[in-house]
Amino acid sequence: MKPLSILFATSEMAPWVKTGGLGDVSAALPRALAESGHDVRALLPCYPALRQAFPEATALAEIPALAPALPPARLLAAETDGLPLLLLDCPPLYDRPGNPYVDVSGHDWPDNAIRFGLLSRVAALLGQAASPIDWRPDIVHGNDWQTALAAAWLHYEGGAASVVTVHNIAFQGCFGEPLRAELGLPEAAWRFDGVEYHGLLSFLKAGLQLATRLSTVSPSYAREIQDEAFGYALAPLLRHRRDHLHGILNGIDAKLWNPAADPALAASYAANRLAAKRLNKTALQQEMGLDPATDRPLFGVVSRLTEQKGHDLLLAIGDDLPTLPAQLVVLGSGNPALEAGFLALAERLPGQVAVRLGFDENLAHRIEAGADCFLMPSRFEPCGLNQMYSLRYGTPPLVQATGGLADTVVDVSAATLADKSGNGFVMADSSSDALWAAMQRAAAAWSDKRQWLRIQQNGMRCDFSWRHAAADYDSLYRAAIADRH
Repeated sequence: MKPLSILFATSEMAPWVKTGGLGDVSAALPRALAESGHDVRALLPCYPALRQAFPEATALAEIPALAPALPPARLLAAETDGLPLLLLDCPPLYDRPGNPYVDVSGHDWPDNAIRFGLLSRVAALLGQAASPIDWRPDIVHGNDWQTALAAAWLHYEGGAASVVTVHNIAFQGCFGEPLRAELGLPEAAWRFDGVEYHGLLSFLKAGLQLATRLSTVSPSYAREIQDEAFGYALAPLLRHRRDHLHGILNGIDAKLWNPAADPALAASYAANRLAAKRLNKTALQQEMGLDPATDRPLFGVVSRLTEQKGHDLLLAIGDDLPTLPAQLVVLGSGNPALEAGFLALAERLPGQVAVRLGFDENLAHRIEAGADCFLMPSRFEPCGLNQMYSLRYGTPPLVQATGGLADTVVDVSAATLADKSGNGFVMADSSSDALWAAMQRAAAAWSDKRQWLRIQQNGMRCDFSWRHAAADYDSLYRAAIADRH
């Protein structure tokens, strides 16, 4: 089939700007699509980290003020590993330190509607006849609320087909009604079946209502967000558009996450030489100040520390770890109360619990390799990547059956061991008792070395590369283009 021209619009791209899974997806999916033969370009703001990374980026086009609230900007052209980048250069909006969404005090930037309104508007402009550059995409792919509004301009003004991907429906980009005119959206858009959402302008709702096709990051999450419990008040709209909503499981960067060639590890290993994995456990215990124990499993956590991720459940049973017996290593940051709780737990159980607040990419790799079992007791998880990293690293994950966790982790049982699908441990429900019971099952399985080896190898055989997702997005794009025509 004829290759497609694809504009991938995003507010993040690892390694330069990353607050969660969106940054990883934005780095990997466009490359996978390009490797499939498509003409892909990624549009994102020219944050300081990108300006520093691409000092020789060339000016491509000047963009005039497109609406009363939108300042002039320009497009810069750069390239990373063969992927063309379009950097939206507007220093008053994007030349700011730290997180792209919040200031140093953790509060939203007060002009986020303008900052990402401009990003969405330019994404739509590039898909229209008035585009300031020669290249025109067949599809404009927006991601989360920050670029979802592009679908509204394409709907009302014409242009390329659009896809909006929901990475986390809890974040919806809601702002006051006056911004409709200030951003240049037509008056006709202010309807319940347009951009209006309970008296507010919602970027995400607009995209879900008006994009040609919709996707989210796992099949289970696509089903879950149509239910009231997970839909954050958008479930009725998603049910209405269910025939246009597709759940496509994210992949992982199999080159970056490869225990056989990971420079961050103390020792490389593979499914057919797993004995070397033990050296990583010993090195991790030493690095984190844990007792050099070989007679107990080491549970690992790399995560934002939030109740969504179920870390309050882990804290509730933390003091029982010596009775298992087991060790715990935690890397992450987030809710101050949870941070303080884990630090206090480490003080009460020295040598058995180690906590590092913040994020360290290399340490994250070492925890994936050095832990025996990886904990992800999330209450909801649109896709999740760490469970896939864990499976690839021979570190069976322990999860709750939600979102992408349900789509990737198969609970260990006699039947799933027999058919070689069992690769982890699934909690019975979202409670500390269920988490403790699953940890007990994992510890018992770990003590049977032959069984544990089978579980590890089952997980390491899974293929979570991006080629599967790229093929699914190819089909989705072609369906959207057909719908548009």
